[in-house]
Amino acid sequence: MKDVREALMVGRNSEGKLVRRPLSPHLQVYKPQISSATSIFHRITGVALGAGTVLFTLWLVSAAAGDDAFSVVQAIFASWIGLLVLFGFTFALFYHFCNGIRHLAWDAGKGFELPDMHRSGRLGIAAAIVLTVAFWAIALLVG
Repeated sequence: MKDVREALMVGRNSEGKLVRRPLSPHLQVYKPQISSATSIFHRITGVALGAGTVLFTLWLVSAAAGDDAFSVVQAIFASWIGLLVLFGFTFALFYHFCNGIRHLAWDAGKGFELPDMHRSGRLGIAAAIVLTVAFWAIALLVG
């Protein structure tokens, strides 16, 4: 064996024979499900909301700093990449909100049956998409 990591990968099966352990057994045994995907995505959108809050703070600070600073930040946010980031931030906000409502239902003891869990996961994703598109449609029509 080359190093300790190799030694940790060796184990014995039920018959006592030496076998090489899989690197990540949970990835080989379990199939992705809507509940695991929504949980992971909830965490990812939480991080995205933190990053988006930093960008929002930058926008506010640039507004307080004066016209020159604000026009630079505003131009960045108005570019196609800036709009894409803002669209992603909006989706993260609505998804995290909808999935948070789902978690509140779980805190109340509702929706733990597997069909209910799958339905509420799909509903949360669909609601986030509809809310994001509606928000941007209204924003672009008004603006």
